[in-house]
Amino acid sequence: MSGRETDVAIVGGGLAGGLIALALHKAQPQWRIQLIEAGATLGGNHRWSWFDSDLSPAGEALLEPFRKVEWDSGYDVAFPKHRRTLKADYRSLASADFHSGLTRELPTEAIRLNTHVASLDAEGVTLEDGERIAARSVIDCRNFTPSPHLLGGWQIFMGRHIRLDEPHSVERPVIMDASVTQHAPAGNRCAYRFMYVLPLARDELFFEDTYYDETPVMDRDLLSRRIAGYASDMGFPDGEEIGREAGILPVITGGNFKAYLRSIRIPGVATAGARGGFTHPLTSYTVPIAVENALAIAERSDLSGQQLAAWCENRARAHWRKTAIYRALGRMLFKAAEPDRRVDIFQRFYRLPEELIERFYACRTSLPDQARILMGRPPVSIPRAIRALASKGEPLTMETPQ
Repeated sequence: MSGRETDVAIVGGGLAGGLIALALHKAQPQWRIQLIEAGATLGGNHRWSWFDSDLSPAGEALLEPFRKVEWDSGYDVAFPKHRRTLKADYRSLASADFHSGLTRELPTEAIRLNTHVASLDAEGVTLEDGERIAARSVIDCRNFTPSPHLLGGWQIFMGRHIRLDEPHSVERPVIMDASVTQHAPAGNRCAYRFMYVLPLARDELFFEDTYYDETPVMDRDLLSRRIAGYASDMGFPDGEEIGREAGILPVITGGNFKAYLRSIRIPGVATAGARGGFTHPLTSYTVPIAVENALAIAERSDLSGQQLAAWCENRARAHWRKTAIYRALGRMLFKAAEPDRRVDIFQRFYRLPEELIERFYACRTSLPDQARILMGRPPVSIPRAIRALASKGEPLTMETPQ
């Protein structure tokens, strides 16, 4: 280790940071890795889901240590004028199981919880208590920071995990029930809204109320009541809440990505995860991207810290170019569709071939896929669509109180 204390210091123990640590440990078990997390657990308070087809065999092997809920009977979607059952297998991972898996797989000394970082640099990490962790490579996997260099809107959600008083009859996930009332909790605006339902056990359901809006405002009480109302309207038995999560995620529709990278760049420090731009701009879907990045970084463990930082930034730029279609569709959602007709965009999308839909979520949309998505009668007026594609959008800042 050339006299250094640590081979790799990873700051941020969320999905991206945790998977990078695991992949590096599997590739270089003799290395000293420090996974530094400000919170009391790894992964925070989240639930991540993905399609089985999203992952390569190597990706499946990376996630093998984690306890997951798996469904092999497809999933449902519902819209005002369209319902469909799709056949893809679906998987879901809770952050508690992510934490448990990492603490089993990584050496005890590799994980540092409740540890706050004061600064990062190419030579290591300085903690708030003054401790210095020298490292050959440093990877920044902290949370995404809202930036005026990026444009778009917001995906706002609340999830409630309910243990029912008696078994339910839901056989497979409901990935998107957009037959619900299309409205946002602020003012009189409408926003694309849907419910997400996972049957986690015979007597447990996870409900999530999600909507897209121009402003990052969350009314937690209202979202909680909407979930309770949906469960009641669907005839589910009463139950006890045993878990809850909520969040506001960026929906990126454009911006100056080079300027954004300059604003977050720390010379010689690699940046990964959502902070580095590695996410799905429209859906905030992250598992396949985080898995691919972790495996790719582990394959390049021989790079110096400076080389790894440059490689990660080049990869981020390539990901930005690759995901242009999703930013364009985001502009269509926010700028072309009348607020109460935004549901029509997703309703039309879910009439397309299932393989195209799976590639869409995994950020693998091909040029023929793009043509298929855009061809035919659009769900919005052509003049509005043209104006939307040429629009700049609103800066992704969090100036509005939550």
